[in-house]
Amino acid sequence: MSNRFLKIHPSDNVYVALTDLKAGEKLTLNGGTSLTLADDVPAKHKFLEKALQPEEEVIMYGTVVGKALSPIKEGGVIGTHNIKHKAAPYSGRTKSYQWTPPDVSKFRNKTFMGYHRADGQVGTANYWLVIPLVFCENRNVEVISKAFIEELGFSKPDAYKDYVHELVNLYKNGKAEQISSVTFQPAATNGHSRVFKNIDGIKFLTHQGGCGGTRQDSQTLCALLAGYIHNPNVAGATVLSLGCQNAEVKTLREKLQALDPKGSKPVIILDQQQSGTETELLTQAIQKTFFALIEADKIERKPAPLSKLVVGLKCGGSDGFSGISANPAIGHTSDLLVTLGGSTILSEFPELCGVEQELINRCEDDQAGELFIKLMRTYSNAAESVGSGFDMNPSPGNIKDGLITDAIKSAGAAKKGGMAPVADVLQYAEYIKKPGLNLLCTPGNDVESTTGTTGSGAQIILFTTGLGTPTGNPVSQVVKISTNSKLAERMPDIIDYDTGGIISGKKTIEQEGEDILDFIIEIASGRKTAKAVELNQDDFIPWKRGVSL
Repeated sequence: MSNRFLKIHPSDNVYVALTDLKAGEKLTLNGGTSLTLADDVPAKHKFLEKALQPEEEVIMYGTVVGKALSPIKEGGVIGTHNIKHKAAPYSGRTKSYQWTPPDVSKFRNKTFMGYHRADGQVGTANYWLVIPLVFCENRNVEVISKAFIEELGFSKPDAYKDYVHELVNLYKNGKAEQISSVTFQPAATNGHSRVFKNIDGIKFLTHQGGCGGTRQDSQTLCALLAGYIHNPNVAGATVLSLGCQNAEVKTLREKLQALDPKGSKPVIILDQQQSGTETELLTQAIQKTFFALIEADKIERKPAPLSKLVVGLKCGGSDGFSGISANPAIGHTSDLLVTLGGSTILSEFPELCGVEQELINRCEDDQAGELFIKLMRTYSNAAESVGSGFDMNPSPGNIKDGLITDAIKSAGAAKKGGMAPVADVLQYAEYIKKPGLNLLCTPGNDVESTTGTTGSGAQIILFTTGLGTPTGNPVSQVVKISTNSKLAERMPDIIDYDTGGIISGKKTIEQEGEDILDFIIEIASGRKTAKAVELNQDDFIPWKRGVSL
């Protein structure tokens, strides 16, 4: 590709600036034709190949992504001032779909070192969960957390606490004028040795649900929590119930039974209203959990085929490069995994707006396509009923960096799903059933989406970002992939992998996709740690769709 601008699809009528371009510059386009820029075009933004009149369509990624609001000159930059969202219509399957799987010969015999579960799943980590069924138990979960984390060697030195301690000492000693010159010092390595060498951590999930809302939201919460317990990265769980909430213990048991009829994982459930005092509840929870940890520590990593991997595909803090570097790169990774018999999960339905027909045509059966249509239309109507809509999905940061309509954002976001057929369509909190590419209905919201993807079985989530976000998850290892090298250099503490080589022309999408799969194998085997895990970025927000009652 040119290192200055790019036409993504032959039928597009816009080019993407890969670097800042100036008004008056004469560019040589594909096919040798020339064009003079009418405006300055910042990197990541788009300019027109030919002039447009009001209502004429903007085409990008080979699909409709907007329409002109006013006349736009040839070589003119497009933005919210002169175009608005427009998406292609969609219906049932319009044509059959065929694809050519990528060459996976170099990965065919590769394995990862994982934790084999009794139900046949394989974890890339070994966690114990402590979960409240209702927000009333959040405090008790936090008390258990404070009791366990440091004593079991999972705590990390708190450099910020040390920093404040130094500032306090200066203030107390009458040296406040020296505070501005104090240099922050990163913490040294953990001074506490882990008691259980084969347990990667105890994860404490708190939330604001379980009661006071609709019964449907409580049912969904129980399904989500059951998915977390069933996730192969989890050895077992301790669940705290108050006793009178909508998210009943029996509902959780039913959801767990549906996922794991043999009940192969230990689940400790304690009810505060039955236990009596908090002291009785907490001492029971701590003692029973400690005995369970002793057993969970006995499992060790062993080789597993790559077909046992379930990888989520997500983007957040996206920019104008997302759809041409990181997203298609992990799309190729997805195709490799699917070809190897593994599974991937593409989520965030508001960011599939405008590419619905392509995905419908890629569905392996009509039933999946029809469910996708139903979920998309129901979701879109729900957004419009509260005065919003998918067209309002791009954030101010997205727009500033070139994603000026939801269709532009969505067409690039969909590239995370590669080219493989769609094996299944999942509703929120539904656990994955089929290998291959799965579509999961979640919001575009970063944490609500990653929360749902983990509850559907993802051990690892590939999370692309152009602007930078620290998003993580308590159970899935969230691997942050930058769309551009400037971001990777500016925020090295949160970025795991950089695909900026695609923008510079140093690497191809296919090369990056293969390298990312190798990176996944290292993460899955415990030989590398995702930055979000190092930072204890345990974000967990269930998607609440009903009203509070």
